[in-house]
Amino acid sequence: MTEPNISKPKISKFIVSKPRIAIVHDYFIQSGGAERVAEALCAVYPEAAVFATVALPDRLTPELREARVHTSWMQRLPGMLRFYRHYFLFYPSAVESLKLENYDVIISSSSGYAKGVRRGRHAVHICYCHTPMRWAWSSASYLQRRGPIAKAVISTALSHLRNWDSQAAQRPDYYLTNSRSVADRIKDIYHRHAEVIPPPVNVNRFAPSTDTEDFYLVLSRLIAYKQIDLAVAACTELGRRLIVIGEGPELERLRAMAGPNVKFLGRQPDAVVSDYARRCKALLFPGEEDFGIAPLEINAAGRPVIAFRAGGALETVVEGVSGFFFDEPASASLAGAILRCEKQVWDAAAIRAHALRFDERVFAARVRVFVDQVTVSPVFPGASC
Repeated sequence: MTEPNISKPKISKFIVSKPRIAIVHDYFIQSGGAERVAEALCAVYPEAAVFATVALPDRLTPELREARVHTSWMQRLPGMLRFYRHYFLFYPSAVESLKLENYDVIISSSSGYAKGVRRGRHAVHICYCHTPMRWAWSSASYLQRRGPIAKAVISTALSHLRNWDSQAAQRPDYYLTNSRSVADRIKDIYHRHAEVIPPPVNVNRFAPSTDTEDFYLVLSRLIAYKQIDLAVAACTELGRRLIVIGEGPELERLRAMAGPNVKFLGRQPDAVVSDYARRCKALLFPGEEDFGIAPLEINAAGRPVIAFRAGGALETVVEGVSGFFFDEPASASLAGAILRCEKQVWDAAAIRAHALRFDERVFAARVRVFVDQVTVSPVFPGASC
């Protein structure tokens, strides 16, 4: 990990021997990589208070239930599980309403709103930014199947959201992020420097097996930008078995295009996911992700990944060692990579060794080093660019 950017000192801030720490996540409504990072941050700092705009009890892990997540007024809105994306204009107000004035260190986990929290004058705010707000800054995929009136209304709303997001992005003192590609995006959109600390992988949750079976696997939320349709189409065309674990608004469309060899299991508990991970031929990872924890989870089970050559996969997939890339966002390109993968002899031990470099203990150590560097000195330097 490189040293924090300390070229522009800010005003000295109040230091206490045992700082009061708050961890803030956008919302606990879905289960994905961002939520796993938030949970890992809570494990690094078990004494911290945990905040979110909304936290649905059945979407919280036992550890987060124990932490008693503090929520905003949005917790009382109806139909949150179904309509949380529709409430997107409410989150800025909700996150700013969180009461954080009494905390010395704030660590936000943000792919959208948490970076916009208000804090006390002497607090240090470190934002682990999973990505600049995707639906505000890369909105084309969210609007492509909307009618003209809906597009006009949503585009206007997103313009207001971008204005808020630009201002909110200047509130953290420091940025951490998951990959170099996202660090570049943060620089381009927010004009802020971000240190790269890859997210944690619970390597010990997975174990290699010699009893692999004849099916491919997708582990993903079923939303448009993840391009799961490429995996469904490629396996349908090749006649290969595909198991899809995950849920989301794309489910019915994907089912309609899938052949009889494609099976959708919905959301599954960790034990079931781990079992499929160790038995699959390979994980199909067809979207451009900011980082993507699923490929490394599959690698921890000793199985390879077939990934689109873009985004975070460029930093996690070692071609010929832990997986293969395909180059075009088309089912034919993915199908070609599947055929190449079937000719390769894979070394499960080497694949798992690669995943160990991203273990959650490595993440915890890197986060602690960074937080100590920027909070234990007599003066808190800024990291704005």
